Amino acid sequence: MLLRFRLCCSCSASDRILRSRNSFQRWDSDMKKTKKLRTRKHAVVLNRSAGGDAGITILLVILGIFMFLPMWFTLVNSLKPLGEMSLTPPRFYVIKPTLKNFADLFTNINATWVPISRYLFNTIFISVGATVGCLVLGSMSAYSISKIRFPGYKIVMNIIVYSLMISSTISSLTNFIVYVALGWLNTYTISIVPIWASTLGLYLMKQFIDSNVSDEMIEAARIDGANEMYIYSRIVMPLVKPAWLTLIITTFQNVWNSGASPYVWSEQLKTFNSAVATISTVSTGAGSAAAVLTMAVPIIIFIVSQAQIVETMGSSGMKD
Repeated sequence: MLLRFRLCCSCSASDRILRSRNSFQRWDSDMKKTKKLRTRKHAVVLNRSAGGDAGITILLVILGIFMFLPMWFTLVNSLKPLGEMSLTPPRFYVIKPTLKNFADLFTNINATWVPISRYLFNTIFISVGATVGCLVLGSMSAYSISKIRFPGYKIVMNIIVYSLMISSTISSLTNFIVYVALGWLNTYTISIVPIWASTLGLYLMKQFIDSNVSDEMIEAARIDGANEMYIYSRIVMPLVKPAWLTLIITTFQNVWNSGASPYVWSEQLKTFNSAVATISTVSTGAGSAAAVLTMAVPIIIFIVSQAQIVETMGSSGMKD
């Protein structure tokens, strides 16, 4: 009996080993097939993505050329003498470059009763004031909507998103009525404060906070006794640095490139772009030189900070 029991046990162990070996062989075979299949699919995906990337690259190069041509033509015109400016058809190159157009630009501006330093001060003051206010209010509002669950926060967010579809032209009449009631007409305030209510900046900051700042982190800080202002300034803002840098850059560029507010008519309150627009009607060369000076600052800022902008735009569309 003992011998029979031992034989049965040995047979059972051998069967288990055999079944395990067969199972492992089947698993190994399946894994090899899966690997081959994935390799084939991956090769197809690579081939498709390579072809797609080539097509997208060609399309972007063509679009880039069309976008670059106006800037190049403006730069060339700013260096052309008057004789080359009147040639037909117009040329995209300059034979005898000159800086006379830039000299004429500053001569014409200085001939006005408002000095050029006043226009530059207005431009810098309005751009900085609008950018700082937009950053503070936009980031605080984004943090409140994203991490403070007050009653009706979803309704507020929907209103903000829907307001992006409303053109500023539609609300110009109501804005004028409000500005008259507040006494903001023909003041610095009307050029700065309305920009603080940037719904695009708020939405951008809110999306970035949602994807980069976890609720658990905020709750842990609250349990440790941190108040909302401390959480906002010491925890949230350092984590969303690319977002608020992008907001600063885009807001500054937009304000710098914009002319004077239509509700401002005093020449002493207008920006450099407003003076340039007036002078450009007198001389084409001076107008081209003014356009080069105007677009130089935003282009340099974008080249220096494009990595931050790309990171923010990519992260703002992702959500855990």
